[in-house]
Amino acid sequence: MKKRTTLLLLSLAVLAILPSTATAQDPEFTQFYANPLYLNPAFAGTARCPRLVMNYRNQWPSLSGTFVTTSASFDQHVEAIQGGVGLLVLNDRAAQNTLNTTTVSGIYSYQQPISRKFSLKAGFQATYFQKSLDWSKLTFGDMIDPRKGFIYATNDVPRGGRISNVDFSAGLLGFSDKVYGGIAVHHLNEPNESLIVGTSRLPMKYTAHAGAVIPIQRRSRDRDASLSPNILYRRQGEFQQLNLGMYVNKGPIVAGVWFRGLLFGERYRDSFITTIGIQTDVIRFGYSYDVTISELTPSTGGSHEVSLAITFDCRPKKPKFRTIACPSF
Repeated sequence: MKKRTTLLLLSLAVLAILPSTATAQDPEFTQFYANPLYLNPAFAGTARCPRLVMNYRNQWPSLSGTFVTTSASFDQHVEAIQGGVGLLVLNDRAAQNTLNTTTVSGIYSYQQPISRKFSLKAGFQATYFQKSLDWSKLTFGDMIDPRKGFIYATNDVPRGGRISNVDFSAGLLGFSDKVYGGIAVHHLNEPNESLIVGTSRLPMKYTAHAGAVIPIQRRSRDRDASLSPNILYRRQGEFQQLNLGMYVNKGPIVAGVWFRGLLFGERYRDSFITTIGIQTDVIRFGYSYDVTISELTPSTGGSHEVSLAITFDCRPKKPKFRTIACPSF
């Protein structure tokens, strides 16, 4: 998104000039339901059976400083501890590996039935992250020749390098067979991620999401059709985001359209999103494309995202366990 580029350039400028402070924003996934543990730690174990999820996002491939984010997660319900457990690993590479962030998270969630049709899940997440900067890939004003471009060596003294820290998050999820919604707060301790002298706190990220499943056709269990309207609101520091969308499900085929609007300083449009996917009881595959509709439209190349999930069989099934019916993408 636009703010990520602005903040990256600002951070690198700060590194090159002054030991000051800067803020950052988390990587973004368009298919947020296809990366459930990243969206909300309360999703751990919601499939009941073991689930392996992999995600890849290439944001703005037409730009030289593209953002490439990959993640992999595993989760399942464990009856012995009356909850779900999960492991999430993420890597985010910005500006051709100039800025690299890797996180490893362990997650536990507890499910409590409130009534015959409604359940709550609470999730807790502990994360270890490492952020690094490749100073050799930075360029400075004293390297430029007016006619020949970047031909000189810089006199700037290398700074930064690598930092690691711990991070904590929590989430709450409520759902029935028709409606669902949740809230999550990431970076509860606002860890320092400064690569130079000084402090750069990672702001808390607040997320609220909700939706419903509306049946529109019932011929057989394998050919059910439904609509699923959804909304997501996110705030991190001064950045705000609102996603509005709709999924259409027909048998194994799922399609969706979304609008994403951003608020950072002033309101503006960001993306129109299309999603297509195939899901069965075992495997799920999805592809989405973000059409940039902001002032950056001519140069970004949009954003491509791919998700893959495998849910393993785990008979015998527990009849009282309620799984969430939210979208898969």
